[in-house]
Amino acid sequence: MVTSIDITSKKPDSMSTDSQESVDDLDGGEGTGDDETTDTEALRERIDELESTVAELAEFAESETAADDGQKKMTLIATKGTLDMAYPPLILASTAAAFDWEVIVFHTFWGLDILHEEKSRKLQLSSVGNPNMPVPNIIGAIPGMDRMTTRMMNKRIADNDTATIEELVKLSLDMGVELQACQMTIDLMDYDDEDFYEGVTTGVGAATALRHLGESDVQLMI
Repeated sequence: MVTSIDITSKKPDSMSTDSQESVDDLDGGEGTGDDETTDTEALRERIDELESTVAELAEFAESETAADDGQKKMTLIATKGTLDMAYPPLILASTAAAFDWEVIVFHTFWGLDILHEEKSRKLQLSSVGNPNMPVPNIIGAIPGMDRMTTRMMNKRIADNDTATIEELVKLSLDMGVELQACQMTIDLMDYDDEDFYEGVTTGVGAATALRHLGESDVQLMI
């Protein structure tokens, strides 16, 4: 009896396995390519976001630098009209103008006498209530003491070649400082526009002064 042996019985299974592995390899290759494409697109999107953020930060820094380089503005409120208190607003105003600041000085009530062409030459220095004055209050209250202390102060100003109030007013105007006169005080004191130095801005109200204060980098009340 002859026994037959099927020598090909294993081949189909081997071929099937090899084919399946080839298909799997192809599928696996396509999957890796999709993942790489997705990762690349995500990276590009992230780079675009970062570039946009950097551009926004650069624009913000540029705007801040431009703001810092802008002209500064100072508004002063002058309320006192004595000889000693007339100097601070005018000195500060003219000094700030020398630094190319925009400067506005709003004069109201007794501070208005600083801009009054006649009265500014006759400003007095009180000898009472000033602890720095070398005159006791009981003596300062004697009639005529204010005139005496004023003469003493004016002499010291002249001896030291210090600018007078009139000179500082004109200097400030020449340097572009806007010296404003409160219209309500003008009416109250019964002054005329012609009473003030040429170049003084009259007809200014409190609302305008407040607007300038709100816009200023420096605000002072003297």
